Amino acid sequence: MIFAKIEYLNLLPFHVFMKRFTSSAQQSMSMNYNKGVPSKINQKFLSRKVDAAFISSIKAKKHRHVDLGIIAKKEVRSVIVIPHAENVIDTDSATSNILARILNVKGEVLIGDKALRYFLQNKPHVDLAAEWNKRYNLPFVFALLCFHKDKKIYKKIQTNFLKQKIKIPQYMLKQASTRTNIAPKNILEYLEYISYHLDAKAKLGLKKFYHKVGI
Repeated sequence: MIFAKIEYLNLLPFHVFMKRFTSSAQQSMSMNYNKGVPSKINQKFLSRKVDAAFISSIKAKKHRHVDLGIIAKKEVRSVIVIPHAENVIDTDSATSNILARILNVKGEVLIGDKALRYFLQNKPHVDLAAEWNKRYNLPFVFALLCFHKDKKIYKKIQTNFLKQKIKIPQYMLKQASTRTNIAPKNILEYLEYISYHLDAKAKLGLKKFYHKVGI
């Protein structure tokens, strides 16, 4: 199983789970074989260089997936637009750049851990998930766990992940803090805003997004 890994804090609980779920060293190595930002992971999945990954919603529509995703019920803190005279995309992103356009929010798009660092400075910004929820009263689905084969494995991952409350070991929390330059307490607080279950309301939010995009 070659699993692409997005190195953002929003998937830290999932990575903790997968570390326990994989029963052999070979599986564990496979999960860590390909790492990158969302736009790069999308390319690797679409070219079938990896078996499964969390794929940006804008690229995931035609691919098989389980009911796991990266979802914001309301605000998200790590997908923002900084007020700016010109529109500037984030090349790490696929979905968020389009979301900003749909919402007609002008400025510089910033995603991931660098966006969270910016948020924590209390500087002016627009939280795109909060703006989406304000307009449509729906969650926003940023990514879906997609796969090319072995559906049973990913259904098992879905079932086991969703029934557990994941506690992040202190050593992994400290590693994440060192890597991102974000304090452990801020990481834990941030993760309270992330949901992973693609439930009925999240599916409505995703359907609304696809309708607004026209796909």
